Amino acid sequence: MLRLLSLAVSFWLFLCTALQAQSLQDILQTHADEVQKPSRNSVGVVLDDLVASGLPQVVPFLEGWRDREIVQRSPDGQFFRLIEEGDVARLEDLDSGEMIEADAGAFKDLRPNGGVRRAIGNALVQFQLSDPDIAKRRAAVDAIARSMDVSQLGPLQASVEGETDAELLKKKQRLAGMLVATFGETPEARIEAIDALSGDLSVDVRAVLNTVLATTTKVGVAIPEGVNLAETLEVGADLSADEAYARLVEAELAPAPVTPAQIRAALVANIEGDTVGGVAVSALGSDVARAQAYDRLAATGSVAARVPDANKAEAVADHVFYLEYAEPDPAITDAAREALNDIESRVALSQTVDLGLDALSLASIYFLAAIGLAITFGVMGVINMAHGEFIMMGAYTGFVVQQFVPDYTLSIIIALPLAFAVTFGAGVAMERLVIRHLYHRPLETLLATFGISIALQQLAKNIFGTQARPLTSPEWLDGALVFNDVIAISYIRIAIFVLAVLFLILILFVLKRTRLGLEVRAVTQNPGMAASMGINPDRINMLTFGLGSGIAGIAGVAIGLYAKVTSEMGADYIVQSFMTVVVGGVGNVWGTLAGASLIGFLQKGIEWLNPSNTLAAQTYMILFIILFIQFRPKGIVALKGRAAAD
Repeated sequence: MLRLLSLAVSFWLFLCTALQAQSLQDILQTHADEVQKPSRNSVGVVLDDLVASGLPQVVPFLEGWRDREIVQRSPDGQFFRLIEEGDVARLEDLDSGEMIEADAGAFKDLRPNGGVRRAIGNALVQFQLSDPDIAKRRAAVDAIARSMDVSQLGPLQASVEGETDAELLKKKQRLAGMLVATFGETPEARIEAIDALSGDLSVDVRAVLNTVLATTTKVGVAIPEGVNLAETLEVGADLSADEAYARLVEAELAPAPVTPAQIRAALVANIEGDTVGGVAVSALGSDVARAQAYDRLAATGSVAARVPDANKAEAVADHVFYLEYAEPDPAITDAAREALNDIESRVALSQTVDLGLDALSLASIYFLAAIGLAITFGVMGVINMAHGEFIMMGAYTGFVVQQFVPDYTLSIIIALPLAFAVTFGAGVAMERLVIRHLYHRPLETLLATFGISIALQQLAKNIFGTQARPLTSPEWLDGALVFNDVIAISYIRIAIFVLAVLFLILILFVLKRTRLGLEVRAVTQNPGMAASMGINPDRINMLTFGLGSGIAGIAGVAIGLYAKVTSEMGADYIVQSFMTVVVGGVGNVWGTLAGASLIGFLQKGIEWLNPSNTLAAQTYMILFIILFIQFRPKGIVALKGRAAAD
């Protein structure tokens, strides 16, 4: 019994000693020199022991060490965390958290350099991957994604099982796959991870695959056996003869050529009187003459001989130039190449779809901006240069409504009909006061409406100022609809597209199913016959001009959600609106739709070919439109009736 009790006491003492040895201070004292003066090479030993200890106080210590808050007390060499509160400094015990008064000069600051602090940060990541705070877990995953270090693979994989957030779990699994593809222990594991990444179009996945497929340029008499060959380089096609010879020189397989600067320096160093190499200095005015003088010096052994061009060509012909994969396993590089080719094909297809969505969105904006002009220009033949200002008036109406209605969804619902009413009234007033007196006088109409546009711009500047005003979209229009890492379209553009479709349906209904539409079509096709049937062309012209102006106001609200709202915003759309109407076919809704689609897709296509110069894209588009009108002057969808007679 006494022997059993003695064994129990001995075990208890051993356990207490072991637990006491696991204090953070004991670990730090074991590595006191490394903690005092850490380097990138020595700090790893300290960090490994700290991580292996599993002590909860390790994380606060590492954070303090990284932030340069750890100090060493001079008398006993103990480590503490320095807490400064104003002019008072206290020392916090790293194990118990007890606060101790700090005497000035009784402790020494520890100042780890940038490399050590990065290593400490990497060690902290391992703890943060399973931290209860999801913000810290996300920060840890982002830190691993930035460093892509093999040491983080194990902790990352270990944290996957306990991850509770679905989105973060997916991100961890994806990041772990990228690390396995790069640093996996077996070829089979790496190939499996690479195959799993083949459906991911993100830039970082492509960067990982490109890392696996990294190559180095090699040169030799023949390609050695066992080399993981990426590509054989052909002189003349893949690299020039000069580049090939330079690589031979770099590989110390051929003598370096003598440069013109070296020739000049050698000649200067060997001048004797008025000659050098038997050639008068005054005759060395060209590279050929200097080369001949240098060759004479070389014949005497004074300088190194130049390498003849024939020798260079022969040396290049006797060697093979090739690219060798840094990854020695062909199976891994084959899998990476296949995955990257598949991703690049998908990316190209996605870029085409994304470009098409951008073009469709731009076409929707142009359709909204031009549909009102199509009605007024088509029915009345009036060149209204103030059409852009009606768009501007609609946008400012939306801005004013939002000043009184803070609910952005409700304010947009109110602004759309109010903008129509405001611009409808302005259009009717403009038609009654100015346009009706200038029918069949296109030059005077153009000048008058141009003057009105300038006046409206100045009026807007006087009221709202010259700076851009915000027309804020509702929260449900924030963000974008993301299909993958390449294809995305903002919700505002989707809303504009939907609004354009609704307008198309509404206008077709008005023109095809209402009495006003019947009278408008009658006046459009033959105003004289329409008048003889009891239709008042003057009234129809007034209502038509008001309708076109009102639609421009609604378009202004929609465009204001997407673009800047300024007094000059109408000028940004007036040219495109006229081009849309003329190209599509004057006075035809379907023609306006076709014209907007053609111009939208054409502009995006030209910008894709020349993305660095949008002004050039606009110029090319206008030139194309001019050529198009030469061959089809009545537009894509020609109007039957009065337009044909005209």
